[in-house]
Amino acid sequence: MKKDLSERFLEFAASIIKLGKKLNKTYEGRHVYGQLFRAGTSTGANYEESQSAESKKDFQHKLQIVLKELKESLYWLRLIEKTQLIEKSDTILVFLLKENKELIKIIAKSIVTSKSR
Repeated sequence: MKKDLSERFLEFAASIIKLGKKLNKTYEGRHVYGQLFRAGTSTGANYEESQSAESKKDFQHKLQIVLKELKESLYWLRLIEKTQLIEKSDTILVFLLKENKELIKIIAKSIVTSKSR
């Protein structure tokens, strides 16, 4: 499961990078992409860091950072969709929106589970 989740975060970040080719054509697109790039690509790195946490509290804190960055990424993806900076039917955008929501659920549940133990 951990390796699978690591791969999902890696694919998520790679897809965000691919989206940059489509967004970097306008001023607005470059701005939004810069924000999405920082938040979205950090999620996997922070998740990997959580796997080496020094304590349960450290683990929970690192997962909370992952969740925060995922929620910010979702905001930027929804803005891209709402303003039609990219077509709503774009396969990368559709994948990122779906995957982001799924990752939020997984990480939120992991935090709850960790706190209940």
